[in-house]
Amino acid sequence: MSQKEEIRQLEYIAAQTRKTLLEVIYRAKGGHIGGGLSSLNMLVALYFHTLKVDPENPHKEGRDRFIMSKGHCVEALYSVLHARGFISSELLNTYGSRGSLLAGHPTVKVPGVEVNTGALGHGLSIGVGLAIAAKMDEKNYKTYVLMGDGEQGEGSVYEAAMAAHQYKLNNLVAIMDRNGLQISDTTEKVMSLEPVSQRWNALGWEVCEINGDNMQEIVETLDNIDFADSRQPHLIVSKTTKGKGISFMENVLKWHHGVPKEAEYREALRELEANINEINDKK
Repeated sequence: MSQKEEIRQLEYIAAQTRKTLLEVIYRAKGGHIGGGLSSLNMLVALYFHTLKVDPENPHKEGRDRFIMSKGHCVEALYSVLHARGFISSELLNTYGSRGSLLAGHPTVKVPGVEVNTGALGHGLSIGVGLAIAAKMDEKNYKTYVLMGDGEQGEGSVYEAAMAAHQYKLNNLVAIMDRNGLQISDTTEKVMSLEPVSQRWNALGWEVCEINGDNMQEIVETLDNIDFADSRQPHLIVSKTTKGKGISFMENVLKWHHGVPKEAEYREALRELEANINEINDKK
């Protein structure tokens, strides 16, 4: 498969998974759809292109580790784990039901989930620990941590960032879903992050900013991470659109954790299916 064909296939999977995410949240009558939609391209690129993982053996020795630090957007992770074959349709359909294995934040009871997350600011600290363990055990696996940009207000993030530099964790990749909105307002009004890249450079990280709405740019960035020669941890600032793919949700604060009403659900479904068909016609 050529790179162009693979990118198109990843875009198709992401489009299909956006529809799944919408259906999961609408059926459960709860969830964080805005940040889930903004992070789906990255999740799809990781699980279908980059991560060395095996749905048939989720605890396989030598697998790469992924941590969903922004655990409130778990519906997006569940949707991608379903698409990748870690969890069944039957299990996915139980989300939001009493007694379901699928909780409102990631838990290790779910196949493919490495650690319990959702207390914001903890994911990178856990990732640092996993990356240090890989160094100590002389293992080659990589650790990837997806953080929210609102999460950057937590001091523990920067303690972990300093430790990652101190221990030269070039096997650690942090990804910031930089959609610019958090639960109460824009990130810049709540707690300004800019200049975000310069801050992380000053902490000793190798930093790049990308268009996280562009699948080809995501894949090329993931492919070009220097694990061999660099002695620095890596940060990808993934600039995305909150609510990506559903026009009336894009960059609208209320969709941080809004649940669509029936008419909104039907309109969103129409838009997503049109996008799926458009990508399919180009394949």
